[in-house]
Amino acid sequence: MKKKLVTSLSVIGSLALLWTGNALAVSFSTFVGGTGGSPIGFAYAGNKFVGSNYFNNQLYQTDLSGGNLLPFGAPLPISSGSIGEIYVSSSLGLGGFGSTDARDIFAGSEAAGNVYRFSNDGSTQSLFATGLNGDVRGIAFDPYGNYGFNMVVTTQTGNVYRVDSSGSATLLANVGADAEGLDFTPQAFGDIPAHTLVVVSEGTGRLTAISPDGTEKDLGLHFGTPEMLSFVPLNLGDSGNPLEGFYAADYPVNVIKAGASEFSAYKGDAVITDEGNHNMYHIFWDSAAGAFSTSVIGTFPNQPEDGIFLTAAILTPVPEPESYAMLLAGLGLLGFMARRRKIS
Repeated sequence: MKKKLVTSLSVIGSLALLWTGNALAVSFSTFVGGTGGSPIGFAYAGNKFVGSNYFNNQLYQTDLSGGNLLPFGAPLPISSGSIGEIYVSSSLGLGGFGSTDARDIFAGSEAAGNVYRFSNDGSTQSLFATGLNGDVRGIAFDPYGNYGFNMVVTTQTGNVYRVDSSGSATLLANVGADAEGLDFTPQAFGDIPAHTLVVVSEGTGRLTAISPDGTEKDLGLHFGTPEMLSFVPLNLGDSGNPLEGFYAADYPVNVIKAGASEFSAYKGDAVITDEGNHNMYHIFWDSAAGAFSTSVIGTFPNQPEDGIFLTAAILTPVPEPESYAMLLAGLGLLGFMARRRKIS
């Protein structure tokens, strides 16, 4: 069903500030200038970024500045002469899915309906989960524990699976048609409890909240061809680390970034991208109306694909030598002051 030809589109709102109701539009800058293909997936892996290209079974990696482009791991097997899209995600170091400082990479093959697991350095890889009926379209990890810290996988037939750290998959729900974007509410979201899985279907345009027992609730908002769904982290930008922000594949050109400050007005709410009109939407609860509402907050330069938010909560930076020196000096000063107090 993908990929549609990218039509010429004026980059309104993506590189300029526009008023969209109650906030200035999100603006983007280039993060990875070229990926050796047409970027589809992009994930943060602790010490690097790992991405994928459409109709290309070889993953790539970059350093944390978006440079030093290199192949990552060995090419994924081609199934029945088709490659399709490769969705890329990295573990959070919870529930047996790798560690926080050496996160494993998971790549979902649309054509094969399988998920492959890579070690953080790409030196080893293996088939991880099979039998995911309907082609893999999205992967996320439960960060709160409501779903057992499991991996959640969405498919083209609308199936939503829970997958444990052994690769065993259990059907959780079906949202009716092609499901791609998925994320977990960081707090209560209108009448949806905190830490609930929400899935958006590209096939129906609907948003569906799915409880841990598989109960579904339609949020009442429909879109044209929704691609990515992410909740804006509550702590986004708190650390001041320049790595924090939003990263997304901008098909078929590059990978783009929007800084953390661009989303300060939307913390705790959801954002959705639409691959048809290239818009990014803010999804929020309108308490006066007692319903969810939406507004356009930006426009991608090209066709939006997979995107991620990066916050201090999942960053694992290695201190620079100067930082170590300052830390040791500070500890020495504290020790000196403690000794003075003890003598006096």
